[in-house]
Amino acid sequence: MASTSTAPVLRNFIAGEWREPVSRQHLDNRNPADASQLVGRFPASGPEDADLAIAAAQEAYSTWRLTPAPRRAEILFRAGQILIQRKDAFAADMTREMGKVLLEARGDVQEAIDMLFFMAGEGRRLYGQTTPSELPNKMCMTTRVPLGVAALITPWNFPMAIPSWKSAPALLCGNTVVLKAAEDAPLSAVHWVEALTEAGLPAGVINLVLGRGEECGAPLVRDPRTRIVSFTGSTAVGREVGVEAARQFKHCNLEMGGKNAIIVLDDADLEMALDGCLWGAFGTTGQRCTATSRIIVQTGLYKKFIAAFVERVKTLRLGNGLHAHTQVGPLVNEEALQKVTGYVEIGRQEGARLECGGERAIVDDLRHGYFFNPTVFSDVSPTMRIAREEIFGPVVSVIPCSGLEDAIEIANAVEYGLSSALYTANVNAAFRALRDLDTGIVYVNAPTIGAEVHLPFGGTRNTGNGHRESGLATLDVYSEWKTLYVDYSGHLQRAQIDTGE
Repeated sequence: MASTSTAPVLRNFIAGEWREPVSRQHLDNRNPADASQLVGRFPASGPEDADLAIAAAQEAYSTWRLTPAPRRAEILFRAGQILIQRKDAFAADMTREMGKVLLEARGDVQEAIDMLFFMAGEGRRLYGQTTPSELPNKMCMTTRVPLGVAALITPWNFPMAIPSWKSAPALLCGNTVVLKAAEDAPLSAVHWVEALTEAGLPAGVINLVLGRGEECGAPLVRDPRTRIVSFTGSTAVGREVGVEAARQFKHCNLEMGGKNAIIVLDDADLEMALDGCLWGAFGTTGQRCTATSRIIVQTGLYKKFIAAFVERVKTLRLGNGLHAHTQVGPLVNEEALQKVTGYVEIGRQEGARLECGGERAIVDDLRHGYFFNPTVFSDVSPTMRIAREEIFGPVVSVIPCSGLEDAIEIANAVEYGLSSALYTANVNAAFRALRDLDTGIVYVNAPTIGAEVHLPFGGTRNTGNGHRESGLATLDVYSEWKTLYVDYSGHLQRAQIDTGE
């Protein structure tokens, strides 16, 4: 990584070397809390850079796939130890480039550490099966095998955690990687690759290209040499990725949008529900695929909940995420700011009641960044656009419901199905919700956000394509099963053929 007197100039990482892009062009990486601050400059990579990275990964695959899985795992473990040592520095850089508060940035790095350690543990547990044969003197077994080059396309909102979700299992299974990180958080991706390389990953096993998605991400998806594609981002782009991957019969994992709901029943612990809704809606400034975008409240508690919730929302402190007192950071860029502003206007036009927020925050130092006041709409109908479409910002819609069945029907009446939650003291209601909420993740008495790395993460319907990140389930994305037979009978045996004996 080269640097200038003003800001670091990042490079791509290809075949074990930090390289300038073929175009020699760079893009600015600016601090969303103060857009006048240049965090760094990163490559404007194009198809030529993608081609070089794929070629390097393909060449390295022939030897990496033969490296024993426990040895691959040891490298992942060492990378986790490196991240522990540099956690605070990497977190601070993350906050500067994409805005989330420092406490959350540390959590992002910690999730990468957890994923590395979890997958390192699986290096001695890439288990297959042995099973009796229907024929005598015959052995039957299965084993996982890698596929080749994995193209990993990751977003800016979890710029180290999500690359770890994809890279760690891909590498553990014996694949090589080309990572295309989001243009709003390139520095965190550089730190991720630095840690893996320093831990001993051989040249070409992981490669990094930085730039815009259509210029260097799309070529990774289209290239026939990539045999796995894993994408986290919008549903619209994910659909295109899925179509292209299907055309070439690639393994494909898609993690896309969300419109997550918390249900609060009359018997809920109000204080606990308020805490959960506040964190779920405004953590990471609402810029999470798991963010709580809808709060569905039973009518007996509805007015009391809104009054208490709005009072708390108004006390949230906006500011630079590096400052200890900050609770809500900026939106990531001007485009995100305009999108959120547009949806607030849609909510007004639809007749929802604006309880607080609803405008850009421009007081004092906030005027230099992309800050938006935390916003609450009440009296929202489930058919309104603000209750159905992903906003990806600090805007939450509060919707009344008559009871549990009504709430579940409202929660399920969107195209997405990532995460949902229920606050209640009724164990029967809790188990009905666990059964009937049509989302990949369901919480009881906790908000919609958060994941533990040893469990599957993903959603239903337009949130994904059925695969999962994290946990053991993700290994099915990055490997395929090979069935092995050894016949030691010494003569021809024909399965399923009745010999009459």
